[in-house]
Amino acid sequence: MEVFRIETFQRFFHQLVLLYRPFENRLNNELSRHHLYRAQWSIMYYLNNDGSGTLVELSHYLGVEKPTVTRTIAKLEEMGYLESVPTKDKREKRMQLTDTGRKVYQEVRVTIDEFEQDILRGISEEEQLEGIRLMSEIRKNLMQGEL
Repeated sequence: MEVFRIETFQRFFHQLVLLYRPFENRLNNELSRHHLYRAQWSIMYYLNNDGSGTLVELSHYLGVEKPTVTRTIAKLEEMGYLESVPTKDKREKRMQLTDTGRKVYQEVRVTIDEFEQDILRGISEEEQLEGIRLMSEIRKNLMQGEL
């Protein structure tokens, strides 16, 4: 019987695939307590950290099509969490968190911080920083492939 060696890079990406769905499911479960989903939370996270963003910027950040972002933005606006920012270019729609959106973000942040700290149990800060570096580099390589 022939034994095949599984390459490290194959095991790496297999583990990434195995991690993604359970993480997203648990994250959505935590967010559901606040009547939010991951895509909505990701937009709120971006706007909280960057101040404002256009639909194009948000679609690039999330790696999704602009119509998907448009639907998610519309729902967040309907909830009172986002508002348009006046721009010189009428074709550009720039969004920011409302006061209510910032308040909700801070409330949800507490829930997500607890969840994320729980699932990082036993992983040192140095290891987390190395993981961040690795994921950032892989994403950069992926994005270069799209050019």
